[in-house]
Amino acid sequence: MKLIYSEEAVDNLRRFDPVERQLIAKKLRYLAENFEALRGTKKVRELKGTRYPDQYRFVIARKIRAIFRVDGDRLVLLILRIGRRKDVYE
Repeated sequence: MKLIYSEEAVDNLRRFDPVERQLIAKKLRYLAENFEALRGTKKVRELKGTRYPDQYRFVIARKIRAIFRVDGDRLVLLILRIGRRKDVYE
């Protein structure tokens, strides 16, 4: 599975310190490699509501989340936003 980052996600990543960025990158690679297994767990959930059509959230750490969607049959993860739990859903 391939990871693609939106411009907003790249900007979001810049707000984290280097140690957190390494953790986030490692966890997102793990998500890409194990998406099907993680899909039904508490770590990956489909977001509800009309504001988030076909979007999922992934728990990276206790307070860090990634919002993403699966792009087509090729299983490309498009990372839309990365941020702290209190801010990422805005």
